[in-house]
Amino acid sequence: MPPPGIAQLRAPVIRGVFDRFVSGDDALLQLAQLRFAEAGMQAEQYADTPEQLERELRFVPPHPALPMAHLSRYINLLRDDGQRQVQAFTRQFEGRLRGVVVHDQAGMADRIPEVVTAMRNATAGRSADTPLVFLEYAAGMDPGRFTELARQLADVEGASVCIDIGHVGIRESRRRLEAAHPRLDLATLSRDGGTAPGLVSEVQTVARSSVDVVLEMIESIGQVGKPVHFHLHDGHPLIPGLSDHFSFLTRLPVPFTWEGRSSLDPMYGLGGLNQVLTAIVQHCSPGGSSVTLEIHQSEGRLPLANAAGLFGHWTDLTNAERMNYRLSVLAGNHLITTTMLDVIHGRPQAGPA
Repeated sequence: MPPPGIAQLRAPVIRGVFDRFVSGDDALLQLAQLRFAEAGMQAEQYADTPEQLERELRFVPPHPALPMAHLSRYINLLRDDGQRQVQAFTRQFEGRLRGVVVHDQAGMADRIPEVVTAMRNATAGRSADTPLVFLEYAAGMDPGRFTELARQLADVEGASVCIDIGHVGIRESRRRLEAAHPRLDLATLSRDGGTAPGLVSEVQTVARSSVDVVLEMIESIGQVGKPVHFHLHDGHPLIPGLSDHFSFLTRLPVPFTWEGRSSLDPMYGLGGLNQVLTAIVQHCSPGGSSVTLEIHQSEGRLPLANAAGLFGHWTDLTNAERMNYRLSVLAGNHLITTTMLDVIHGRPQAGPA
């Protein structure tokens, strides 16, 4: 049974990242349009310019909820031109977007009053149909400082924050590992961890514990009472390069056996995802929270099946099938997430007749 009161709350809208992902023409966006419509999934689109968003927004299938736009990571709200760029999006897409997501930047933790002023400037003159502006946790700010920033945005109309649980988890797990083992080489450990089982156990404990920081952020920021946006994806601190933006079903292969498998659990997995969703429902403003599955690190090929006709002009279907695979991973995570929310809210599940 759901905790008392949860059944009466509205579930957050679940979106998926809508992008071309691989090289190719607009047939890739038509494929995304088809798969999003099949899944009943709304979109969050990457957009560097209003012109790009205008061109690609027409591929998003109809949905009761408005789409979101994820703006260029190079937009800096502390600069006048960054504020003007954000306003260009929010004014051009009034009534057509729920909100826009803008990355935070290194150094903002020490300039919170300036960030609040910048957000106030970027949202000035808004109407009821103007998209909200969500500042995303992306640059590794101390979670406590980011929470304080969210509190100081309380009276800035049209401005709020986006909690990216992948970025928070990688930052926290690596910070804790470095504090405990300053000379730890994660690349070496991922190769030779079988010779140091105690250390692998510690790495896994730290990775799993990052969800506690996320849950604390959700509870504290939820108390502000404003709409909050979330980017959900998984990862692991041992993954080199981009360590997140993975499916919640992705395990980390390792060249040794650990707890009976030649792979390690991800930071969150399905259990962590369920904890995060439960916290969102419990602590965030009813009907105000929204979620995007920002999952785009998945590599494979999947035959096009009913979408083959979209690519009749292609001679090499490699990228089409790679795109189809990524969309299948995204749709699978969307199904898992919506099913979890149904359970959290105590809604009956479909079953055999």
